Amino acid sequence: MATLQKIRAKGPLLVIVIGLALFAFIAEEAMRSIQSASNESKQQVGEIYGERISVHEFQNLVDEYAEVVKFTSGNSALNDQQLTQLRDQVWNTYVNNKLIEHEAEELGLTVTDTEIQSIISEGNSPILMQTPFRNEQTGRFDANVLKKFLTDYEGMKTKSEQMPAEYMDYYNSLYKFWMFIEKTLRQESLAQKYQVLLSKAMLGNKIIDKAAFEARTNESDIIMAAVPYSTINDKDIKVEESDLKAKYNELKERFKQTAESRDIKFIDVQVKASAADKAALDKDMAETATALAAGGDIAKIVRESGSTINYSPLPISKNIFPNDIASQLDSMAVGQMKAPYYYAGDNTMNIIKVINKISAPDSIQLRQIQVAGADMNAIQKTADSIMTALHNGVAFDSIAKKYNQTGEKTWITSRNYEGAPLDGDNLKFIKTITNMPVNATEKIDFTQGCIIAQVTDRRAMINKYDVAVIKCPIEFSKDTYAKAYNDFSHFIASNPTQKDIEAKALKNGYNLQERKDLFNNEHYVGGVSNTREAMRWIFNEDTEIGNVSPLYECGENDHMLVAILTGIHKEGYRTMEDMKEYLTQEVIKDKKAEMLKEKLAQTKSIADAMKVQGAVSDTIKHVTFSASAFVMKTGSSEPMLSAVASKTAANQFAGPFKGNAGVYTLQVINKNKSAEKFDAKKEEAQQESLNMRAISRFANELYEKAEVKDNRYLFF
Repeated sequence: MATLQKIRAKGPLLVIVIGLALFAFIAEEAMRSIQSASNESKQQVGEIYGERISVHEFQNLVDEYAEVVKFTSGNSALNDQQLTQLRDQVWNTYVNNKLIEHEAEELGLTVTDTEIQSIISEGNSPILMQTPFRNEQTGRFDANVLKKFLTDYEGMKTKSEQMPAEYMDYYNSLYKFWMFIEKTLRQESLAQKYQVLLSKAMLGNKIIDKAAFEARTNESDIIMAAVPYSTINDKDIKVEESDLKAKYNELKERFKQTAESRDIKFIDVQVKASAADKAALDKDMAETATALAAGGDIAKIVRESGSTINYSPLPISKNIFPNDIASQLDSMAVGQMKAPYYYAGDNTMNIIKVINKISAPDSIQLRQIQVAGADMNAIQKTADSIMTALHNGVAFDSIAKKYNQTGEKTWITSRNYEGAPLDGDNLKFIKTITNMPVNATEKIDFTQGCIIAQVTDRRAMINKYDVAVIKCPIEFSKDTYAKAYNDFSHFIASNPTQKDIEAKALKNGYNLQERKDLFNNEHYVGGVSNTREAMRWIFNEDTEIGNVSPLYECGENDHMLVAILTGIHKEGYRTMEDMKEYLTQEVIKDKKAEMLKEKLAQTKSIADAMKVQGAVSDTIKHVTFSASAFVMKTGSSEPMLSAVASKTAANQFAGPFKGNAGVYTLQVINKNKSAEKFDAKKEEAQQESLNMRAISRFANELYEKAEVKDNRYLFF
């Protein structure tokens, strides 16, 4: 009882303690939740209609498309520039598909499996034409070839362990390629449905068709007189703040942007070879030239020289070499050497020595039988047996079939092997078949096996060259880079503010450049590669106007860059201050137009107009309402001139009226009609085409509506 009494006495205190403990627990969980959400948001590549895509999801899409590109191009890897272009394509496709899917869902538009199968069966889609599932006779897509592949693939998966790894890898890649094609077909079909639906919302009529024909075929020949705006000095025009405000409100819709942009100033330092670096290279090249002239191991000399072009132990065609090398080979004799010389096109020092020239086929047709066995003795025994049978007149095809091979004829061209590193068995194989005459058969022994090869045709005999090429870029040394880095970092440390850098950059030999309206979906700052870190700094929400960035090492390890943030333009309408320079010019043009119209107000003819100081005159023929007239004397395209001319009768005078480059008057000297005859169906088709072109801009409207956020710069 005493214990219970004590608990009752401490009841209010216990409630407070327990309440605080519960609050602490709830607060801790809330903080964890907030932190988790924050971390998750930092991994978002973008957002469309409020739906986020993570960097992991986006990378999966990039990887999928990269595999398709590698499969179709035959490349095993993509360089940085190719990957950058690929990511852009993937992002643009992803956004467009999401925009269409959102609209389609609201409208109830879908693409069924039956529709996809119908498209595949018909085989007319351009996408299908790009697949390898083609009929050998027609060259067109063949659904039966596709079906056979899918059936074979399903069967192969059940016994993949029994299949050669390379064979299975190819079939897996081809299957993934088809899955991508099928997905693309579905997306494209949905987009086409949506566009067709939109096109039906724009209907033409006979009145519009007739008006469009008249606008194109009714022509006017005119004499015009104009007084250019340049005849009045800008300094003589007074621009008030109220003028700018009125013009801003008039043109405001022009100043809308769908994404934030930023203004920067930056210094880009490109490190170049010093005089000492060039002298060192000259010395090395001279020593290499001496070694080449003396003969010896050519491959070793080329390899140790640091040349960007490897020596080929096999004579190769000249088109494998860079143009500056290839253009000289025909005129050089065997044994001739060109001493070290400079080529400005790629900033290199070069040496060429022609060792031999031969005439060889560019294309070789052959068939082969791969000989297998338990060991090399068994392989050699089987190979000798095959050669004996061939010498005795047994058909090549029948022997190949005996060993479960097709023995089919295949072509090997120079581009299949030239430029690739050749050594060992590969070199032996190419050398052998290159020197074999037509119908000759040889046994080619390799390290791990043997091939019976027969050359069945040789075509396109061309000159091939055994040539040593030393091409060495004139590059900066580590010491040169270190000095440039130290000098630049010292300058930035000594001038830490925007004002300091602007005042002293030029005096210290640095060029301060400016870039307006940099968007975060761009990949490079100042056209310099590998500037992702600089982009992240520029668009970081904590970076403020006037901040100076750290020093970034970028480019191909040959650039250094520092940026200054000078302006931020948020998504939406640009401010009047942002557009002040443009608005000022527009107001000046308006005020000049009013002044010039006053001067021309009493003119009744071209002769009167030409009395105004600074006036120019010209004759322009075939002016139509449908196209803007171009005035040579003012260097400007003038839609108003076309409009006024089309509404002015023959021999009548019109003006003054405002144009893009001045105030104009005109007199119509002739009205005529082109020889084109009205064709109702043709006009209807043209108007439908124009409607479709207008509808194609729907993506811009959807893009704004979707509130697309692109944060790829944070990751790539």
